[in-house]
Amino acid sequence: MTPQELKNSILQLAIQGKLVEQRPEEGTAEELYRQIQEEKRRLVKEGKIKKEKPLPEIAENEVPFEIPGSWKWVHLNYIAFSSLGKTLDKVKNTGNLQPYLCSINVYWNGISLEKVKKARFEETELPKYLLQKGDLLICEGGDVGRSSVWDQDVTIYYQNALHRVRFYQNINPYFYKYLIECYKGIGIIDKFSKGVTIKHLVQNSLNAMWLPLPPLAEQKRIVAKTEELLPYIDRYEQAWNRLEALNKRFPEDMKKSLLQYAIQGKLVEQRPEEGTAEELYRQIQEEKRRLVKEGKTKKEKPLPEISDDEVPFEIPGSWKWVKLGNVASVLGGKRIPAGRTLTTENTGYRYIRVSDMKNGSVLADRLLYVPQDIYPSISRYVIHKEDIYITVAGTIGRIGKIPAEIDGANLTENADRLVFSTIYQDWLIKCLEAPFIQSQIADVTTKVGQPKLAIKRIQELLFPLPPLAEQKRIVAKLEELLPLCERLK
Repeated sequence: MTPQELKNSILQLAIQGKLVEQRPEEGTAEELYRQIQEEKRRLVKEGKIKKEKPLPEIAENEVPFEIPGSWKWVHLNYIAFSSLGKTLDKVKNTGNLQPYLCSINVYWNGISLEKVKKARFEETELPKYLLQKGDLLICEGGDVGRSSVWDQDVTIYYQNALHRVRFYQNINPYFYKYLIECYKGIGIIDKFSKGVTIKHLVQNSLNAMWLPLPPLAEQKRIVAKTEELLPYIDRYEQAWNRLEALNKRFPEDMKKSLLQYAIQGKLVEQRPEEGTAEELYRQIQEEKRRLVKEGKTKKEKPLPEISDDEVPFEIPGSWKWVKLGNVASVLGGKRIPAGRTLTTENTGYRYIRVSDMKNGSVLADRLLYVPQDIYPSISRYVIHKEDIYITVAGTIGRIGKIPAEIDGANLTENADRLVFSTIYQDWLIKCLEAPFIQSQIADVTTKVGQPKLAIKRIQELLFPLPPLAEQKRIVAKLEELLPLCERLK
């Protein structure tokens, strides 16, 4: 049950007479009702209020719920006088500036005086629109029905976006504030509101609304019990929000934990027959030397050795700490010449932008093309399905692979490609997505001007290397577990 549902339940118990017991010695609502009508007749005779037309009796099918036998169903204008506030004339120059409340000042938990405005009121208007302690204010539009009781010792008036309800015979306004809040929560207010897109609670609709009337003493006890319970609902809401935030974070936190376990060698067991990362590392270096000798890649400057102080956590003895540049070449993409644009015309030369890189892949159906005349100038900056992309500007650190159908597409200057061999591609992707690597990426991204991740910084990223067969087993285990995280979302 959500906090709002719990609050609605308590308010519904309150207005149905189920929150406190009924006490015969407190009289009946019928007796209170007769006293109110007597007071109204006196005020009519004194010329202080106008005589109202009687409203139709309530039919059995109109009763929204049962109430105790000592209560009574009434219309609002049977027990209170309500009216809309002053309609403001912005071009009016007569009258004195006076503070007034409007709907933006009224909240369920009270009335705010932080953004009180002023308007011109004539002296003759002031008594009509002056608020008194105990007046119930109800929003006519906007968040229709939002209500609060005016309880401050401040001289202030009210504007026509608000209904002011002033009760007879010391009726407790807070009981009806909670009642209106409950009616709002269970949809009764909406049934009485007019309008399709913009709802309004007009005066006639407010007066026609059926309300339960308890004896005065019981009203006070209901309000006291409600206000005793509301702090518990607030505490429940705080706990609920913390739990919701935890639940929202949990799938992603679990994914991060699994990736972290993976790169620490804790997700699958080590098997001696699969060899060591040191042996794999020597094979990689031999392959790199061969490619340099054949002119397929350039010889790279050696990276600094990894010191003991740089090692962040222990890894299995068969693994090896390496820098990314030791096992992969990091090559940049290329922007098209200044003043030129990509085209939707299929020239045969597709161009991958960062915006095309989603969910570890590329959205191939939305790619643009390089105009034929400028393709020769960027023809070397392509990425293949065996490579991995990493975004280096804008959205930084996004990792993924290239679908086979766009193998050889041109790559934006806002992403780099990792070229490697003798490493399992999916392992390297999962490794680069792990919190430890992503944290390194965040730390070495330049923060001045437009954030940028330099090639040199990517080469220096530190990560653990397992034997090749273990890489595949780790990926298989992750592919078994990570979908479970997605189902938790």
